[in-house]
Amino acid sequence: MRCLLLVAVVFAAFIAAARADEANKYTSKYDNIDIDKILKNDRVLSQYIKCLMGEGSCTQEGRELKRLLPDAIQSNCSKCSEKQRQASVKVMRHLRQSKERDWNRLLDKYDPQGDKRKNLKLD
Repeated sequence: MRCLLLVAVVFAAFIAAARADEANKYTSKYDNIDIDKILKNDRVLSQYIKCLMGEGSCTQEGRELKRLLPDAIQSNCSKCSEKQRQASVKVMRHLRQSKERDWNRLLDKYDPQGDKRKNLKLD
């Protein structure tokens, strides 16, 4: 898997946060969320980050992401569809480039041992 998968997982909820279906994939329920619109709106993006960090309230999508994120990280997004991976890569790139502090905080929370970062060559 490419190193982009870990970050892709971080905001998979924008695209895939929901219960796994019978095919052992995340639901496509959130596949049509406008990721670009979220990434361009610092207030909305910051609220999602606060939700994931346990520092603020969560939207329905945020709660789903927060619930599924540990599984998605452990499985290297194996339950994500291609569309979900592509959107997640976009989010990852944005966080790494524009929100480095928040990106590092999310990594520290959801990959405290750094195991996935090492495997995905993110460091």
